[in-house]
Amino acid sequence: MQITDPEVLRFIADTEAAYPAEANGATAEENRRMYDAMCAVFRAPRPEGLPVRDEDVAGVPVRRYTPEGAEARPFLLYSHGGGFVVGGLDSHDDVCAELAVATGCEVVSVDYRLAPEHLFPAQIDDVAAVWNAESGDGRRGIAIGDSAGGNLSAGLCFRMRRTGGVMPLAQVLIYPGLGGDMDAPSYHDNAEAPLLRTQDLKTYAGMLTGGDMELRRSNPEVSPLVAESFAGLPPAFIVTADVDPLRDDGPAYHKALQAEGISARWRNEPQLIHGYLRARHCSTRASESFGAISTWINAFLIG
Repeated sequence: MQITDPEVLRFIADTEAAYPAEANGATAEENRRMYDAMCAVFRAPRPEGLPVRDEDVAGVPVRRYTPEGAEARPFLLYSHGGGFVVGGLDSHDDVCAELAVATGCEVVSVDYRLAPEHLFPAQIDDVAAVWNAESGDGRRGIAIGDSAGGNLSAGLCFRMRRTGGVMPLAQVLIYPGLGGDMDAPSYHDNAEAPLLRTQDLKTYAGMLTGGDMELRRSNPEVSPLVAESFAGLPPAFIVTADVDPLRDDGPAYHKALQAEGISARWRNEPQLIHGYLRARHCSTRASESFGAISTWINAFLIG
């Protein structure tokens, strides 16, 4: 699909000026440097008066955003995007802060270990460790994340099902990579999409598993869509960007959950591209999508 929305086109140009496509093929250290600089370009100030603190939970660094009255609501465990290779507490700081204010929920952002220094399952181990610590006192929560973080949020549900841990109340997956069929149309139609190409996905997948592609074809904790059964998983809200090679992973997961009778909603965003959360203050479409995510969470908690 050709992108014609001028706000989206401007966002793409501003992103690529700080984070060119070749960054995905650079060393992990250089990639992170450029990614962090790009995120800083779009970072919005935190809402005034929001208490935020960094701490260690189960040996994992986290950042906690606690709006007034959050103790009466479930918490949100946020896993950031970045292909499992880049990103951290600062890259998604403003997203988490605004999400906390919009939902009234405490947001716990997880600074999980990154590939290639740390191979799978280090990332899901860290997310699960924080989840278990946060939910160990009877607190309930929702797993939420974007891109690689959407993968980790879904993977967490499979981990809890396997281990008998506390299952998230819901999973909110924002343009997630779920280990889908790379022969699906979106992987071909959007192979050269702005900000994320199909080849980039292959590069990141190899870095996560150390080149062990059989792992990605067999383990739902790294590739949720390869699961033999989706029974017992929580309700889901899945948001995809239409101009994104990962687009078709979303409806495939949505269909698999619905086949098990699990409540799931899928929303596809025309004209938007991977990583559009950073555009929520400069793109009407991105702003509306971010609002829809908060609205779904609030409605789900009320329901």
